[in-house]
This record gives sequence, C-alpha cells and structure tokens, in this order.
Amino acid sequence: MKYIHSEQTLEIPEGVKVAIKTRNVTVEGPRGKLTKNLGHLSVSFGHPAKNVISIELHHGSRKAVATLRTVRSIINNMIIGVTKGYKYKMRYVYAHFPINVNIDKNKESGLYEVEIRNFLGEKLVRRVTMHEGVDVEASKNVKDELQITGNSLENVSQSAADIQQICRVRNKDIRKFLDGLYVSERTNIVTE
Repeated sequence: MKYIHSEQTLEIPEGVKVAIKTRNVTVEGPRGKLTKNLGHLSVSFGHPAKNVISIELHHGSRKAVATLRTVRSIINNMIIGVTKGYKYKMRYVYAHFPINVNIDKNKESGLYEVEIRNFLGEKLVRRVTMHEGVDVEASKNVKDELQITGNSLENVSQSAADIQQICRVRNKDIRKFLDGLYVSERTNIVTE
C-alpha cells in the first residue's frame, strides 16, 4: 500500500539557524555548527512558516514513510546539540584489578585518545580514538568516571560505545566478570 502524502513538521527555537540545500542540513546555534548529509533519503523539505520546517514524502511505502520521523529526529538532535550539547558519563567497573585510564590529545589529528591499561590484569594496552568534536576528561569530583562531551549526539554516543566495546570480556561468564567501562548517565551540557 502506498501512502499518497505524508508529512512531519519541526519547530526551530530562537537563536538557531537551519539551512537545507540539496538534502544537506546545516544547523547553526550558540554552541557551534553541525552538518549532515541526508542525500540517501528521498524526502523533500518545505518552509511553511518562519520558524517551521516541514518534511514531506509523496507516494511512499510504509518503510519510506518511517524515514520521515527519522529525519525529523536527526534534525531535532542537531538543534539540541548546538543549543545544549550532549554529555555522557562513563564509570569504570572492576572487581580486582583497578583499571587505569589515560587521556591525551593526538598532535597530528587534534582528536582525543583514551588509553586503557590493566583491564583484568592484562598487559594489552587498549586505545580508542574519539570522533571529531568530542572532548573527554576524567571527572574531577567522582572517582573512576569519564565525561564525554560534544555537540553531535552521533559522535558522542559512538565514542562512548567504542570505549565500552573495547572492554568486552570474552570467553568468560559475563555474569561473574562485570568488569568494563559502562555509560552511567546521559545528560546535556547546558542544563536549565
């Protein structure tokens, strides 16, 4: 079954500029600028009112209509990113061997690198490079906590996922070996 016309609308808050050209979405706000290419999705954008964007699709199947809400969510996440930002908190969990984490900035690429040592007492040094626009710091007042911050939700959450994935316990019963680095809290940098 084809849906003849489907539409989603999104309100833009004050102080945020959204520019869409050939399905390249650029969002500018007080915290910075984010761009995203949505060229692979066959949706059309409209501008019915001053601070409203409409996302439309004609003669779409059920799967194609589902992309409308996805596009709306992506743009909304970008708007939140340039106004409030995203902050993920990760805690180290260990039963016996304390996990050592070092954070340093790569001089050539300018990206942060997280170095994990002594995980389960292993000599292997695990290194994770953060995505673009993502900052990492050890929490000042909480022991064994990392704070990952940035404007792009995709980059921040993917960086946190990379850290968690590299510390997966293999070939053991994971009910007993709970060691690792896990996301404990997701918030915004700017809170009301």
